Amino acid sequence: MDHHLSPEHEELRRTVEEFAHDVVAPKIGDFYERHEFPYEIVREMGRMGLFGLPFPEEYGGMGGDYLALGIALEELARVDSSVAITLEAGVSLGAMPLHLFGTEEQKREWLPRLCSGEILGAFGLTEPEAGSDAGGTRTTAVRDETTGDWVVNGTKCFITNSGTDITGLVTVTAVTGRTADGKPQISSIIVPSGTPGFTVAAPYSKVGWNASDTRELHFDDVRVPAANLLGTEGRGFAQFLRILDEGRIAIAALATGLAQGCVDESVKYAKERKAFGRAIGGYQAIQFKIADMEMKAHTARLGWRDAASRLVAGEPFKKEAAMAKLYSSTVAVDNAREATQIHGGYGFMNEYPVARMWRDSKILEIGEGTSEVQRMLIARELGLPS
Repeated sequence: MDHHLSPEHEELRRTVEEFAHDVVAPKIGDFYERHEFPYEIVREMGRMGLFGLPFPEEYGGMGGDYLALGIALEELARVDSSVAITLEAGVSLGAMPLHLFGTEEQKREWLPRLCSGEILGAFGLTEPEAGSDAGGTRTTAVRDETTGDWVVNGTKCFITNSGTDITGLVTVTAVTGRTADGKPQISSIIVPSGTPGFTVAAPYSKVGWNASDTRELHFDDVRVPAANLLGTEGRGFAQFLRILDEGRIAIAALATGLAQGCVDESVKYAKERKAFGRAIGGYQAIQFKIADMEMKAHTARLGWRDAASRLVAGEPFKKEAAMAKLYSSTVAVDNAREATQIHGGYGFMNEYPVARMWRDSKILEIGEGTSEVQRMLIARELGLPS
């Protein structure tokens, strides 16, 4: 498979690389330290069309594909992961469910504003007792027989982009009934921000991703019209499995970007920092560390691009997406640790980007399916007993 980028994809890569270095890099450290959402940067990303990359032009998108999204995420994450995860969640989790499963009316209502970055969407899946076991959903949605409205009750946690000033909606998974054998029947329902009974908690105090928005959500007799059902009733479980499969490619691209950013910063520091009379980059111990880091980042890139290419071509990609996510997240943690070691005491100082990368890396082995879940998926795709 040819992994060379097309001229269009290469132009996108250079554009986002320039934006990341010229706009994001000089400002994001202050936002990160203040735990503040970077509205100005996000608005600029919207004007660039990044939130509309994989969506059709008829809905305000750029007419691109998932490979284009991954390229943008990798280049952003080479500089900062908070900005990258805001884009990833806004596209893969916020807008993609509407694109894949929404009615024409739902697409016309929401996608143009999501593609432009005017509003952000969020995906309410995880709950306090339903993380990796997403089938353990406790949130419920019951039809009011008089009005036909859905009445939603429950709690969601760790939801990205859910409490910003520009959040427009959250797609919530909820139990809407039971199957013949008593298993929960899960559906997806659109809940617009500001709906009575829908409250958003204060931002979490997080180890990393400090310039991104992550909240707990509460639904207390939240009423939305019957038309807010996303897709077919009872198909919510299958829908979010599809969303997570695709999202793993996006997270793999983001993780690859962080891993490559660690290489970038380590090379720069190793050329400048002197010890025992010469630059530390001249010592074999440092050279070997950086060489291994580059090898891992390169291999991770091949993995996510392969999975994305399969998705774009309409081929099966579940196993490849799981492998890409598992490997790239592991590499991100490894490279962040080594980059911090190369920087020595300065790597422990927040003024250096590698300190931010170290703090941001660990969540990549957890979000969008833990490393353990990825291994389960790979084993199943190989035909091993479940």
